[in-house]
Order: sequence, then C-alpha cells, then structure tokens
Amino acid sequence: MANLNRVLLIGNCTRDPDQRFTPKGTAVTEIGLAINRVFKGENDEKKEEVTFVDVTLWGRQAEIAAQYLKKGKPVFIEGRLQLDSWDDKQTGQKRSRLRVVAESIQLLGSRQEGESSSPTPTPSPALAEQRARQTAPAPQGRTSQPDPDLDAEPDDIPF
Repeated sequence: MANLNRVLLIGNCTRDPDQRFTPKGTAVTEIGLAINRVFKGENDEKKEEVTFVDVTLWGRQAEIAAQYLKKGKPVFIEGRLQLDSWDDKQTGQKRSRLRVVAESIQLLGSRQEGESSSPTPTPSPALAEQRARQTAPAPQGRTSQPDPDLDAEPDDIPF
C-alpha cells in the first residue's frame, strides 16, 4: 500500500522565528503559521476561520527563515506532518502534538524599505555569462563563416 505525507501551506507568521542550534551546529528554527479560510456560511454570510500550525525548519532553510521572516510576513511551506508524543511531567498524562517539518520554504510578498539594503549574492562567473547570453540581443545578419568544403554559400543551396 502506498503512503504519502505531504503538506502545502501558505500563511502568515504569527511570531518572529525562534532559532537554535544543535550541539553539532545544525540550525533549527520554529515558526508559527496562521492560515485563513474564508467561506460562505448560512444565509450567504461571509465567515472566516483561522488555523494555527507550528512549523520546524532545519539546516539552511532554518537559517533563511530566521534571517528573513518576521511576524506577519507571508510564507509558503512545503513539508510533512510529524506527531510528537511525550509524558507531561506535571500531570503524568500522555501528550501529543502534530506539527509540520518543512522541507522547502518560499518567501512571499514584496521587500520592505529596510530590506533592500541587505547584500545581494554575487552570481558565479559561469552563471553571469549564461544570463548575459540569454539576455544579449540576437546578432544582425549572418555571422558564421561559410563551410570551406562547399563551393556555394549555404544560403544559395536550393534545398
């Protein structure tokens, strides 16, 4: 039997990211996400419900979230569900919590005034050259050399 554990969420951060590091130095960031759902209720009355989700990010994704996300910022998260279970030390009861472990993050919305001053990464020379070729205007006229094995120009061949 096939299994699938995939979650796609778009929502707004409910608080600033909480970043920590494991003993080996791996970044772990916790964020809260609010996902709004607007629908028509009885009598075509507009209703809204909000779902709050805890999200955990690891590694580079965690560093990006901690650096760029703030309370209220929109974000797209792709990940998987994970169930955490533990015994409550105060009451002795079994407790559990369902959360999303992010595998991919995409920042949404536009940059604000203060964010444009952050340094932009410099593309590698190969990437810069590839982009230049893609955006360079097409050459005018024929620039290739004629084939030395042919008596006529390639444009003069009737087929």
